[in-house]
Amino acid sequence: MRVALAVSTVLSIACFFTRAPAHSQDSTAPLDVMQIAPGVFVHFGTIAPMTRKNEGAIANVSFVMGDKYVAIIDTGGSVQEGKKLLAAVRARTSKPIRYVINTHMHPDHVFGNAAFAQIGATFIGHKNLPGAMATHGSYYRKSLRPSMGESLIANVKIISPTELVSDALEIDLGNRMLALRAWPTAHTDNDLTVLDRTSGTLFTGDLLFVRHIPVLDGSLLGWLKDLDELARIPARQAVPGHGPLVTHWPEGLADERRYLNRLAADIRAMIKRGVPIAEAAKEAGGSERDRWQLFDAYNARNATAAFAELEWE
Repeated sequence: MRVALAVSTVLSIACFFTRAPAHSQDSTAPLDVMQIAPGVFVHFGTIAPMTRKNEGAIANVSFVMGDKYVAIIDTGGSVQEGKKLLAAVRARTSKPIRYVINTHMHPDHVFGNAAFAQIGATFIGHKNLPGAMATHGSYYRKSLRPSMGESLIANVKIISPTELVSDALEIDLGNRMLALRAWPTAHTDNDLTVLDRTSGTLFTGDLLFVRHIPVLDGSLLGWLKDLDELARIPARQAVPGHGPLVTHWPEGLADERRYLNRLAADIRAMIKRGVPIAEAAKEAGGSERDRWQLFDAYNARNATAAFAELEWE
């Protein structure tokens, strides 16, 4: 049973490890997952770029079990990771995987989709996700081939959602409701969050980064605005797109908010002084360098995107 809340449906977070006998005939070793609440399991990805060695497993991927069904929340950065996630589910339950939810378009969250393509699950995403996948999918495959290797990229398929969320949607896993929400442009233009009402666990996707520097691929101002609204969600804990479990909510948003505000303030000051964009990209947000992992990999890109947005304020 699915209950729509102002919904547009087109085509329709000290935890412990749990293990159980495998039900799958697949010899793929299960992905290591942590149970953070009854029926809620997360694999916390490594904070690093996507590579052949880590099989693209850098994002947090999760699954939630209800009385009847299972929902996957993001599938990982390769089909191999997706298969391991599927094996982790099957090591714990034989209940059908009814839904595969993608929180946004980035490859570390969706390249594992093909592992779930033949099990009869409904893929769900933001209303803008199909277009974003169509536009960026081939580029992601091409750009990641050198670091990931042909063997990991070759079987990646761009699988778009068939059920789209323009505002909000609730899905029932059997006495367990998940509340899905589509957000205005922030990290990307296709961000989706999932709230497990039973445990109070909020899966933020990349609207929240912890320790891993935030990555801007949408709107800086929109992201800051969305954080204000995100903080109002009555969650008990949060699973960020990258980084460890957030057990204090909404206090867990503070570091990301500070970084984004610092970036905005620096860029605005540089624009006012007439600093060119190339120089701004090297300097903006510099006071945050020691607070984030992968700062040098992404901050200049963030600053460039922020400059392009804020120079037209």
